[in-house]
Amino acid sequence: AFRQLDRHVHVVRAQGAAVGPNPRQHVGAAEDLGPQVLAGGAQCQQLTDEQGDGDVPIAGRRLGVGADGVEWVSTDPQGRIIARLFNADGSEAEISGNGTRCVAAWAVETRGGSEVRILTGAGEKECMLLRRSEHEFEFMVEMGRAAVLGKKRIPIPGGNAKGLEISIGNPHFVEFVDRFPERWQARAEVIGQSREFPHGTNVEFVRVLGRNKIEFRIFERGAGETQSSGTGSCASAIAAIHTGQVSSPVEVYAPGGKQVVHWDGADALLLEGPARLVCRGEFFYQDY
Repeated sequence: AFRQLDRHVHVVRAQGAAVGPNPRQHVGAAEDLGPQVLAGGAQCQQLTDEQGDGDVPIAGRRLGVGADGVEWVSTDPQGRIIARLFNADGSEAEISGNGTRCVAAWAVETRGGSEVRILTGAGEKECMLLRRSEHEFEFMVEMGRAAVLGKKRIPIPGGNAKGLEISIGNPHFVEFVDRFPERWQARAEVIGQSREFPHGTNVEFVRVLGRNKIEFRIFERGAGETQSSGTGSCASAIAAIHTGQVSSPVEVYAPGGKQVVHWDGADALLLEGPARLVCRGEFFYQDY
């Protein structure tokens, strides 16, 4: 929930599973949840529309706070939390699993309680607090219904990429590998920009490590390579379960850490993972 003060917005920097120099999300936070926060979404769109190069300035690593994405948080008249996700390139996405946990951590920190409902572009998600230590949180998130859309063959230079197309409320293409390809980022970028995906897609390369354990790398739509992804963890686990290579629950490892995916093959998709509030402050913006 950003509270605008002239050309200032209040921000909270948070991480969901990511470590090191690749922070996951920023969440706008206000000391109160009065009617002024309802203008937050429109203001965020204004900031996005004003960019000369399409980037969201608050997400910039040199001139901004630095993030893979920005969760623009507001409330509706019933007091429900609404989160709009903007990628670092300025595009709006349906949902971030890690970002949703970051919003939930902010909500628990500022509003109390142990259950948070967040309205995202992929529907309402319920976040249940499992444990907390200071500014570190662990949540179980009901991610809604996933869909395995089927096998897909994507023409790329030198051959074809074969994988599964999966929806977690946002699009994913999952390819299984014995080892991660050299320059996998370039391969993933070509796949993500294929005409087969008119609106783009997130791309995951997945290695199966055991009956309940996988490892993946992700190239996110609108953000590029990131250290972790909640919906990417879900898509990777679902693809492995669907093909009979693993059983639920699945430990999903990425450079940014571990998350656990529970999927019954039908409706129940649960994502267990951390969120950490790093710092809070103000972002001073100007006409870009």
